[in-house]
Amino acid sequence: MMKLTNCIAMMDEGIERVSQIIPQMPLVEARLCRLMLMAGSTLEGELELKLKPHKLNHSDFLTLMILYSRPEGSSTPGELCEFATQGATNMTRITNALVKRGLITRGASAEDRRRVLIRITPAGKRFVQKMLPPMFPRLGAMFANFTETDKHNLSRLLRKLAINLDQMDPDAES
Repeated sequence: MMKLTNCIAMMDEGIERVSQIIPQMPLVEARLCRLMLMAGSTLEGELELKLKPHKLNHSDFLTLMILYSRPEGSSTPGELCEFATQGATNMTRITNALVKRGLITRGASAEDRRRVLIRITPAGKRFVQKMLPPMFPRLGAMFANFTETDKHNLSRLLRKLAINLDQMDPDAES
């Protein structure tokens, strides 16, 4: 597999060539979008590699982490779909798999029997507590050459981008 830095060099050359053919192309913005997509894809691949021995994929892991991080350790299927950016069908598949492994439960809410709640189990909590710490060194290595200011600025800028993305009209052509 080609190193990400080599892919970035090829991307820079390609974007430069396209901008010569189509001069109105927003060169800097195109480069930034491609860099984020490439880095994101590599980050996801790294995560998937760490999850594979645990027989989890990114969506399973994210769902489990959402429940683990919730104050009551629970959420509704609709909330999970929204937070994990999954459709209802895929969320059903994810929760079925996690229920089968004993990491979560699905049942009626005590306050409203019509409302379904998904809860992390004590076994699910132990699983997360055992699984996460070995991932920390790689996570730290990803940001090894970043200062605290770099990390703060990257977080601030990505959040600013998220606001702009939220405000975009999905039906607009521009």
